[in-house]
Amino acid sequence: MAKAPTKKAAKKAKKTAKEVAGKAVKTKTAAQTAASVKTAAKKTVAKKATTAAKKASSKSAASKKTKQSESTAKSKKKVTGYGSGGVDVVMSVDQVAKEAASIAANAPSHKELLKLAGKESLLTINSLRAGYGKMEILHDFNLEVAKGQSLCLIGPNGAGKSTVLHSIFGFTNIFSGKISIGGKDVTNLTPSQKLSEAGIAYILQDKSVFPQMTVEENLLMGGFLKNQPAEAKAAAEMVFDKYSRLADRRDKPAGVLSGGERRLLEISRALVMNPEVLLVDEPSIGLEPRFIDMVFEILDDLQHRDGKTIIMVEQNAKKGLSFADLGYVLVSGETAIAGAGDNLLQNPDVGRLFLGG
Repeated sequence: MAKAPTKKAAKKAKKTAKEVAGKAVKTKTAAQTAASVKTAAKKTVAKKATTAAKKASSKSAASKKTKQSESTAKSKKKVTGYGSGGVDVVMSVDQVAKEAASIAANAPSHKELLKLAGKESLLTINSLRAGYGKMEILHDFNLEVAKGQSLCLIGPNGAGKSTVLHSIFGFTNIFSGKISIGGKDVTNLTPSQKLSEAGIAYILQDKSVFPQMTVEENLLMGGFLKNQPAEAKAAAEMVFDKYSRLADRRDKPAGVLSGGERRLLEISRALVMNPEVLLVDEPSIGLEPRFIDMVFEILDDLQHRDGKTIIMVEQNAKKGLSFADLGYVLVSGETAIAGAGDNLLQNPDVGRLFLGG
């Protein structure tokens, strides 16, 4: 038979139970405190993250607004050198060609081109099909430009821009169509005849000077079709009178000239034959921005002071359109868009596809 617990043992058991209960309460309190601290820490982190996000968003919006303001201010400035611009989305050449082709569905008619020229045309191209060998590059191409006007041709690579210049000067095969100057059909004239009889001069891309020959000798080469050497000499002197930069270097080899001076020499060599129409292929190619501005100032002087008619192809579309009276956007050998140079600069499609935004 079990013995009843003694009074002392019962008292001890009761004390032990109180100690165990106290430890349990302390443990629970500690756990609750830890949980509270953890919750508070989470709230603090979340609050800091929210504050940081708001600051970042505000900073981003302010930065975006500043950039937009800078972009607007830049767009209002005169285009110099290579010009400026940016693109938000980079487009491949194929994408540009595809979108440009869709725009060409509303291509201007020949009558609209004639109206755009504004007065009686000096140079007319009517329904021209031309190319190299048996390959046709230009398809039913039309062009109208009046005396003393300037026209800039822009468009994606392979659109046929340089082929237009080549066709006017006689470097391509003409399959059909007509090219006329002042009402005279010059379609089938040779390049020499185009220069001597029709008053059309072609200014090639960079590096067409003879570096070992002097500046004067290079100029005289431009008068190779003159009947008498004295005539070429007199024409060269007129160029030297006009451009002292070349006159100061007349006895120097052309190879020592700067890029801008070489371009000036190339343009001046074409002037020896006193042409009415200048075909200028990529005037800014390979030049530093300061020389680009110089070359366009020379072309501006030739147009507005000397009354030359200028048709150019220019890789720097923004610079070319800011200079020219008229602009044509070529796509796949046809004119997709035509307008005043300033208007094309403001055209959103032209800007997005060809002007960098």
